[in-house]
Amino acid sequence: MYVRKICALAALVVLLCLGQAQADPVKIKMGWIATPASLIPILFPTDGIAQHNGKSYTVEAIHFQGSPLQITALQSGQIDIAALGFSSFSLAVENAGMNDLRIIADEIQWGIPGAGTADFAVLKDGPIKKVEDLKGKVLVTNGIGGGLDMIMKAEMLKHGMIDKRDFSVVEVNFPNMKSVLEEHKADLIPSVLPFSRNPAQAEITRTLFTTADAMGHVALSFWVAHKDFLDKNHGAMVDLLEDYVRSIHWYLDPKNHDAAVKYVSDFTKVPAPVMQDWLFTKADNYRDPNGITDIDAVSHNIHSQRELGLIKADLDAHQYDALALIKEAGKRVNGK
Repeated sequence: MYVRKICALAALVVLLCLGQAQADPVKIKMGWIATPASLIPILFPTDGIAQHNGKSYTVEAIHFQGSPLQITALQSGQIDIAALGFSSFSLAVENAGMNDLRIIADEIQWGIPGAGTADFAVLKDGPIKKVEDLKGKVLVTNGIGGGLDMIMKAEMLKHGMIDKRDFSVVEVNFPNMKSVLEEHKADLIPSVLPFSRNPAQAEITRTLFTTADAMGHVALSFWVAHKDFLDKNHGAMVDLLEDYVRSIHWYLDPKNHDAAVKYVSDFTKVPAPVMQDWLFTKADNYRDPNGITDIDAVSHNIHSQRELGLIKADLDAHQYDALALIKEAGKRVNGK
């Protein structure tokens, strides 16, 4: 009888522990830079999308000015998932030694014909007429070492100009870039959505060159995480990615367009009319409908950096491909 009671008690403890485990979803801390390019802080705009949020996982969205800051946060464990691009990913692997990083999902791509991209703008009535005129000038980036920074420097290198020798670069938050240019504190700014659609900015600027001019098809932003975190939390990660794919589908569905624009407007405080005719349309930054990163593009971008002398290593992004997770998640959503 005594043995039976001990066994029953042990079984009860196991059940309680299992219940506790099931009651404690995995907290996933995610870094993001700019919305609506990144959906991380606005993942769940309506009921029915986040079918696993609060059950197997919860999300904490943490804002950063640029990708390099996320590398430090990812390395120190402050975040579990970072939204990096081809440039910051290569820096994370090469400089920070994070060879265990894996690419798990896509955010946006540039240089896709017919889709939105990043322009690099100067004052419409200013003295800069061609790239060579930027010699000795001040250029703006949102984060040194980030995607925009590398694209800009790649174009400058094509014209024989090197950072710190022929021009200088300063970091400025996206919302302040127009003012910095207008006040003649800098001579070139990246003009990205939604700021490039701001009529006040469009009125005073003109495009000097684009992302496609500099590097062609660019894998600008994708999610990465440490392999051990993914292995440890496989179930929760697939659940999160399933909800992410469902979120992408909702945002890209034309029948949800007005509601999607309003939701983004409420979050960003950018007036809805400014985004109405392009957000989540073909004119927007390209989003893969199932969140699949173009690994070939990542490798090509890193190879271009290497050829231009911007990095030392020539990484093969296929070695860091963990898209099987989101492909598994996509099968749940798409039913195949």
